[in-house]
Amino acid sequence: MGARDDEYDYLFKVVLIGDSGVGKSNLLSRFTRNEFNLESKSTIGVEFATRSIQVDGKTIKAQIWDTAGQERYRAITSAYYRGVVGALLVYDIAKHLTYENVERWLKELRDHADNNIVIMLVGNKSDLRHLRAVPTDEARAFAEKNNLSFIETSALDSTNVEEAFKNILTEIYRIVSQKQIADRSAHDESPGNNVVDISVPPTTDGQKSSKLQCCQNL
Repeated sequence: MGARDDEYDYLFKVVLIGDSGVGKSNLLSRFTRNEFNLESKSTIGVEFATRSIQVDGKTIKAQIWDTAGQERYRAITSAYYRGVVGALLVYDIAKHLTYENVERWLKELRDHADNNIVIMLVGNKSDLRHLRAVPTDEARAFAEKNNLSFIETSALDSTNVEEAFKNILTEIYRIVSQKQIADRSAHDESPGNNVVDISVPPTTDGQKSSKLQCCQNL
């Protein structure tokens, strides 16, 4: 029995970024609704969907934002980096240009997002292995060099989609929970100090956490 949508312990805002056409929207719909649309049209502006998972007995609600990859929307989407704690940086393994542009997207992300953001490099469309233009080893080396996690996925046949989202959400949870333990410990040692409140703000659909905390600021 899953948790009700308005009951969660943590709310994490995660963005999908990368060039238009790399499959960001289908990754989102595969993870949140287990759907795939071959006729998927380009995202206009920004869309988001949610899904909750369990980590260490805690309910983690992911609010995942799908940002349009077209240049003309980049000024709009930059505002949505605020409060982001995780990002999936997506390219198409069959289109080398989308991989070349990863560096530019990474710079934009680091310019707009918190320094502690967790970033995963995602080589999507792994089902197109016969058209592969980006060697797995090359992408993995780039990820290691830039301190990113790395995975290859296929929204079409579901390969590694669950793993990609669950891995990044688990990594965010570990960082946040460790920070809370450290903050609690520091507070215990200095009783006069004020604890910074990192309560979850209401989500855009008006829901609030019935429990505790998130991590607008890691």
